[in-house]
Amino acid sequence: MRIKKNILLSAFTITCLSCFTYVTSQQVRPTEPKIVQDTVKTGAKNQTITVKDSVFIDKNLKLKPYKKSAHASYYADRFNGKKTADGSRFNNSKYTAAHKKLPFGTKIKVTNEANGKFVIVRITDRGPFVKTRELDLSKRAFMDISGSRGYGALKVTIETIIE
Repeated sequence: MRIKKNILLSAFTITCLSCFTYVTSQQVRPTEPKIVQDTVKTGAKNQTITVKDSVFIDKNLKLKPYKKSAHASYYADRFNGKKTADGSRFNNSKYTAAHKKLPFGTKIKVTNEANGKFVIVRITDRGPFVKTRELDLSKRAFMDISGSRGYGALKVTIETIIE
């Protein structure tokens, strides 16, 4: 009986220590913000240039805060090639997003609050259909700002781009 208690006590201790180690390893350490996309200077103010899949912005672009601490996730691969709500075909390798209320074609700047990385995406679909989520990003956009491949959802700041 005494041996079983010792075994249970040591198993409990190991479990608690491993949980503590896991939790401390998952803490976000502040880092210097990194810019994911290149910046291209143009002659005209507030001009956005779209080059293939990527969207480049100049430094004078006007941003309007939309929401802080919003939850964002990404589309599953099974949606590739399916029609979106605006009629286009979804592609997980482009910079697009789904939002419940923002108009189609709206460009937004999505910034990861944990590391400062951002992407510019265009709203092409409606969703996400989960109450706690504000935004569904394409997988490419999500992975660019997540920094790690282990996340499925992030806290982000959303700013609309005024053109």
